[in-house]
Amino acid sequence: MTQGLLKNRYWVLRHGRSVPNEAGLIVSHLSNGVLPNYGLAPSGFLQAEAAGALFLKELEMAGIPLDQVRIFASPFSRTLETAKVVADSMGVLMNAKPTIKFLEELRERYFGPPLELQSHEHYPEIWAIDAIDPLVGPDGGESVADVAIRVSEAIMQMESEVQGCGVLVVSHGDTLQILQTVTYAALATMSSAGDGTLASLFADAITRPVLSRHREYSLLTGELRRLAEPVKDI
Repeated sequence: MTQGLLKNRYWVLRHGRSVPNEAGLIVSHLSNGVLPNYGLAPSGFLQAEAAGALFLKELEMAGIPLDQVRIFASPFSRTLETAKVVADSMGVLMNAKPTIKFLEELRERYFGPPLELQSHEHYPEIWAIDAIDPLVGPDGGESVADVAIRVSEAIMQMESEVQGCGVLVVSHGDTLQILQTVTYAALATMSSAGDGTLASLFADAITRPVLSRHREYSLLTGELRRLAEPVKDI
């Protein structure tokens, strides 16, 4: 696996445990997700602090100075709060905290009107649909392919804005699973073929066989992962 086509080194972080996690609710639409009452639970703040400390260690091991760190996050309240905790932990060691830029392309996967604010026990039903055909989403919601397109656009936007940086992407479970899946597939194609633009490689990676396996890249709440080596080959 190589990141030769990418100008930055990336880490992904799923938000800390949230109020919707504890309540067992699906909060996936942007209008609900930005509400302050759907932010982090107390344990989520602790997870975010731990992730911030781990990220600092990862940066030190990678030899990335703190002034070359950028944070991009989903605008949902639970990701906003997670990103701010990480930035605050880094600000203790810096004259200024790293900037946080919110990208709507990194938002939660929308699961559709019938499931919004309903029990999270519906998630297995959605993932079963994904395994059969990731180009088809739940009623009124986003398919895996829909999310893959927008997170690919997010990566390309980050690549256009910063170079030579350590980039932390703070987002959601399904969104980050799909981001990892399509990124690894695109980079693997680049590694074997040796050519192609980043946009074309991402487009070529958005296929049923690739996207149907996104659950293999699942993250726990508050889990930090380097976007460098795949969990499993695709």
